[in-house]
Amino acid sequence: MSEAFWESIPLQKMTPAQWESLCDGCGKCCLHKLEDEETGELHFTTVACRQLDLDSCRCKVYQERLLHVPECIDLTPQKLEVLPFMPATCAYRLVYEGKRLPDWHPLVCGEADRIHEAHASVRDKVISEDQVEAEDLALYIIDYL
Repeated sequence: MSEAFWESIPLQKMTPAQWESLCDGCGKCCLHKLEDEETGELHFTTVACRQLDLDSCRCKVYQERLLHVPECIDLTPQKLEVLPFMPATCAYRLVYEGKRLPDWHPLVCGEADRIHEAHASVRDKVISEDQVEAEDLALYIIDYL
């Protein structure tokens, strides 16, 4: 049995299609994060970018996301230094760290919705930033990602 491409090809050498297919559609990278100024520790919140479709957990404007949300992380093979800011379950981060993809990952199981069935996405767990005042973000910090 041959190795899966993500197990044999370094992130920097993946084709654009291979790179994009690593995204599992969890939506966790679209959550607002707060950084502790003293410790540098990153805290995720239950508040999602307004461009995240809360049902599909995919960006509504993915191809133009940087026009709509300039501070969005444009994760590319050339920008792997931002991976520590990605959730621990992020496939890009897992592959970079030499870890296995979870069984619910679409590349592993062949089913795009398995991530939601496994409760590994943000579906039904978050709200849009349109419902929260920016100064209240700290009230929405979570520790289970």
